Amino acid sequence: QVQLVESGGGLVQAGGSLRLSCAASASTFSRYAKGWFRQAPGKERELVAVISSSASSTYYEDSVKGRFTIARDNAKNTVYLQMNSLKPEDTAVYYCAADEHFGRIVINQAADYWGQGTQVTVSS
Repeated sequence: QVQLVESGGGLVQAGGSLRLSCAASASTFSRYAKGWFRQAPGKERELVAVISSSASSTYYEDSVKGRFTIARDNAKNTVYLQMNSLKPEDTAVYYCAADEHFGRIVINQAADYWGQGTQVTVSS
């Protein structure tokens, strides 16, 4: 069974940085678009960033543009989310997702595969 495993979450002060990683268990995932979602307590899940299989296309939610960067290393079956200038409102559980179609993640905010999530807490 294919798995996505996130890591890198933790507690950081406002203005700090974290880098999240999502490792896929299958090399075939290099052909998939990858996305990061987040869900804060009492709020709906929201899309944060997406990267296409070739890394030629990316998408960012407005509130993270200029602060977050999504990248991937297909040789390592890993996707990253570099988060800088973190704010308390970035506090959430962050989930990695994968789907064959970049557009499905961006437009439908859906994906075939999901990780278990990693907690990010930003203190003020």
